[in-house]
Amino acid sequence: MNLVFALLFYAATIILVGGVAYRIYEYARVPAPLKIPTTPAPTTTGGVAFRMFREVVFFESLFKSNLWIWALGWLFHVGLALVLLRHLRYFTEPVNFVIAFIQPFGMYAGFAMAAGLAGLWARRFLVERIRYISTPSDHLMLALLLGIALTGLGMKFLMHTDVVAVKAFFLGLMVFEINPLPAHPGLYLHLAMVALLMIVFPLSKLLHAPGVFFSPTRNQVDNPRETRHLAPWAAQLDSKN
Repeated sequence: MNLVFALLFYAATIILVGGVAYRIYEYARVPAPLKIPTTPAPTTTGGVAFRMFREVVFFESLFKSNLWIWALGWLFHVGLALVLLRHLRYFTEPVNFVIAFIQPFGMYAGFAMAAGLAGLWARRFLVERIRYISTPSDHLMLALLLGIALTGLGMKFLMHTDVVAVKAFFLGLMVFEINPLPAHPGLYLHLAMVALLMIVFPLSKLLHAPGVFFSPTRNQVDNPRETRHLAPWAAQLDSKN
């Protein structure tokens, strides 16, 4: 099993990094022929940066649209961020002071993450218009994320595993050395789902994480009267005429 999980995580990491990099490259190449910022929009570059900050950190547009969905989404994303930061202890030695400080917060953030996911999944069954547009992949992504959260919480509070050996395994992978993993069914299931998430991430709707930065409705300055907007390909055609 040690070799299987080592090869699985090597492959998952290559797919995740390569896939996300390629999708970002594709996003960056898509032309934006129209000036279409959602109004009221900032009229300066600094204003756009502040708007993106509010959108990424506080989900501003979702807050204005639907408070219940905003609360569930923000609960999940903040919980996920703390959980990911907490897990950095498995990849660093010695552990950074900040990462050590947030360990208790990250531990209980797993409950917030699971609660947010459960609520977001429930609305896909309970809200008719959301149920109508939900696809099998939407349910599978939520089930996968919730499964990761629940198995992680289970190992912390119900089925303890040797976290020192887990850390040794991942530190070893970083220098191409395969150390033994604890023989723990819950750990195997948790790691398998994490690897699966890494593999499908570049192909899923979860790619909205980097995609939001390329949304013309959010990243454009509202200055059509002051500056003529031309996509690069349109500017080349314009220069030939």
